[in-house]
Amino acid sequence: MTTTFTGNIINIFDFEIYYGEFTVSKGRITDIKKLQDEIKTEKYYLPGLIDAHVHVESSLLTPSNFARMAVVHGTVGSVSDPHEIANVLGLKGVEYMIRDAHSSPFKFCFGAPSCVPATTFETAGAEINLKETAELLAKKEIGYLAEMMNYPGVLNEDEVVLEKLKLAKAFNKPVDGHAPGLRGAALIKYILEGISTDHECFKEDEAAEKLKLGMKILIREGSAAKNFEALEPLINENYRNMMFCSDDKHPDSLLIGHINELVKRAILKGNNLFKVLQMACLNPVLHYRMNVGLLREGDLADFIVIDSPENFRVLETYITGDLVAQNGMTLIPFIESDLINYFECTPKAAEDFNLKAEPNQVFSVIEVLDGQLITNKILGKPLIQNGFAISDLSRDMLKIAVINRYQAAPIAIGFIHKFGLKVGALASSVAHDSHNIIVVGTNDFYMAEAVNLIIAEKGGLSVVSEEQKGVLPLPIAGLMSQKDGYKVAQDYTQIDQFAKEKMGCTLNSPFMSLSFMALLVIPALKISDKGMFDAEKFEFI
Repeated sequence: MTTTFTGNIINIFDFEIYYGEFTVSKGRITDIKKLQDEIKTEKYYLPGLIDAHVHVESSLLTPSNFARMAVVHGTVGSVSDPHEIANVLGLKGVEYMIRDAHSSPFKFCFGAPSCVPATTFETAGAEINLKETAELLAKKEIGYLAEMMNYPGVLNEDEVVLEKLKLAKAFNKPVDGHAPGLRGAALIKYILEGISTDHECFKEDEAAEKLKLGMKILIREGSAAKNFEALEPLINENYRNMMFCSDDKHPDSLLIGHINELVKRAILKGNNLFKVLQMACLNPVLHYRMNVGLLREGDLADFIVIDSPENFRVLETYITGDLVAQNGMTLIPFIESDLINYFECTPKAAEDFNLKAEPNQVFSVIEVLDGQLITNKILGKPLIQNGFAISDLSRDMLKIAVINRYQAAPIAIGFIHKFGLKVGALASSVAHDSHNIIVVGTNDFYMAEAVNLIIAEKGGLSVVSEEQKGVLPLPIAGLMSQKDGYKVAQDYTQIDQFAKEKMGCTLNSPFMSLSFMALLVIPALKISDKGMFDAEKFEFI
């Protein structure tokens, strides 16, 4: 079947828009013609958008369900790091993601996770060794070595870390970076090992230094980490070496928009349309050598239709010539995914969260920074009652704990500031990177109850308050739902709003922020199932 499309064609390569037509046959663009130089007030055609770095698991959806929602916003592919499920299930988890993705027309470029477990300071469910890394890099679905979070290992010339980097070079596949705050000589040494990107910059000068040294910088705007405003000024001079990504995006956010939102914001800031689209459409495809068409003769017919560059409302999305979304509706059918999990944990009692403390004892406390993955490390004296440290609502100093979900072990307990919870507890089995159970609460009873809701479901997000309790089950690796993404988004919105409106949490994305309090590779203070951790010194407190 041959189909001809007529309208304004946005040629990003040559920075031009003209009125023309192109023909699609057997999933490829066979012919493109310029009909006239003038633009007509009709629809515009351009290559599809790419999320240059995302952990699909953080959407709480399987790849096939993530794809159903993403195509509505003009996204035709993603550079997807299956690091989360790999920390739970290892090689088996990565293969699950690839298998599930095959049921969708969406163009997934998966990475071989480089840091499983992420650190030696937490308990993960699996390990991906050198042999398995090589097995993954040999697969056609694996396009790169995923983010090298163990930058201390690179700098200290850890033998296993360097071998993984050599494997990526041997397979001629790029290496993603992860080096928040790394500067100067240490940064140069990191880059010289072949690491080509970074998505962790939250300051303009840091990103500028990395760009100058040859790295490609990703502007990240996810549900928790938001770096667009800080890095947007770099676009005009550096667009050839920049991309857009979400990194972690919850289903309620994905319901509203995706990379299209960043494109719109960048254009509204006065950036050149073609420069912005090069970041959103071309750069990821070329850097990762993705099997995605770029609206050229002979390319696969992966393109989108918008109403105008100013509004950037996505009207239609095509992948390999097939219409997959139209007027805000997905046309990819829902397929229920298989279940796969690793969850060995018994119910907890309120007494398990007791923390003995001396009068006037000083604790290191995590200070949350809303909209950032980094935290501050502050000192505080918790409220003492009957010899135990308890949450102090008057100072917004709440108890936080991590429970090992893979084996019986003592509970790690600490304190967190600026979470803003006024009553009850929130818990989650999405806790980067090892995905043990993390909980924050106003007292030990609520914390135990929230954790037990998750244990009963073998994974999920839970809320417990005086008046209500509920859980969003995540039975796939304790990370994802098997249900339709739009239903998961609805359920997530309810539990998120309850945490904010009924429990008083002041954070923009309470569950996403909570999940990152266990992310030990991001400064300054975090907590794992083994205890409070100084992420700058890379040691326990």
